[in-house]
Amino acid sequence: MAENSELQVLQSNGQFTNKLYKILSKKEGNVFFSPASAHAVLAMSYLGSAGSTEKAYATSLGLPSPSATADGYEQITNKLNNVPNVTLLIANKVYINQGFTLKETFKTAIVDKFHSEVESVKFADNVATANTINKWVEDKTKNKIKDLIKSSSLDALTRLVLVNAIYFKGNWLNKFDKEATRTEPFHLNEKETIDVQMMHLYKKFNYKYDSDLKAKIVELPYSNPEVSLVIILPDEIEGIKDVETKLENVDLSKIMEGSYKTNVELALPKFKIETTIPLKEPLAELGLGEIFSVKANFSNLITTDEDLHVSEVIQKAFIEVNEEGTEAAAATEMGIITYSLTIPKYFVAKHPFVFLLIQKGSAGKCVLFHGKVIKPQSGDDWKGPRGTPIEDRIFSEKLSPRT
Repeated sequence: MAENSELQVLQSNGQFTNKLYKILSKKEGNVFFSPASAHAVLAMSYLGSAGSTEKAYATSLGLPSPSATADGYEQITNKLNNVPNVTLLIANKVYINQGFTLKETFKTAIVDKFHSEVESVKFADNVATANTINKWVEDKTKNKIKDLIKSSSLDALTRLVLVNAIYFKGNWLNKFDKEATRTEPFHLNEKETIDVQMMHLYKKFNYKYDSDLKAKIVELPYSNPEVSLVIILPDEIEGIKDVETKLENVDLSKIMEGSYKTNVELALPKFKIETTIPLKEPLAELGLGEIFSVKANFSNLITTDEDLHVSEVIQKAFIEVNEEGTEAAAATEMGIITYSLTIPKYFVAKHPFVFLLIQKGSAGKCVLFHGKVIKPQSGDDWKGPRGTPIEDRIFSEKLSPRT
């Protein structure tokens, strides 16, 4: 029964990922967010809802019953916090205003199932309380996410703040050689290019060509292959919009189905993305507008008979991909007021691409992070030697086995 609940929650997270990415990707530039983090904090608040608000959560997020959701998250959280050979941490916390008490059923569920901490704070002392919350987030994300919540968003009328933090750091199973990193052009579009730090690696990877998407897809495993980074590279320089449109109806947990392990000549730019995303409007667009209104029903949250509603949902997210591996973090806050002689595949990410950071569990795959790179920024000033792009070299090099 628990495994069925886990699968239902994972499927819900998958649907939520597609819907939210569709909205967030409308903006220009790089996109990066953690659907897992946003989904977790919404699922916690779902347990405290009732009536039409509970129905809005279930319908918009595709969630099973509150009890099944809690059971599913218990399984997911236990597994995500126990993935060997990489650092993966999921943490939840509920801050409640002094003088108020969580309903016992809600408290039991978030503590036992979501492994959430609960802390009583004085929201009227908004500066000190914001510092308390932000310090917890910084600690859980290894100082990558700072100043999640502004003191101005807290006041004497604030009753609860629900926070989820997720942090990942993993080394590649096959690290890139830093000496092979070169300064090469990256096409922003058909007319503009910028110089980027392009990493190079020749190894066997899971690879596929998707004729429907008109894109190449490669999976880069971390030191624990249970976690991997999937890169979706459109054929065309300006093909990312078409790929995104087609991905709306694709089950991302099955994106590597039909792939096969083969030699890949890989070129991938180093990149670093930091984002702050107000989620109120996107969530309203997904059908959760009621939770922000006077119609909201959170009668299963606290013992006092007060009309509560969500004031805002904010996520800050960070990712850095380099030769060693990947470091990523996010926090979401909700305030309630051996080589063969086969010809290798060339995967040269020299124009915008989509990426997913996925964890594979027994019940299914969980999309931890999702985004797109429109303009790579490496986060440092190092400039490697200028190199010749792979596609300009492949016809002048003699193909031979690598050692």
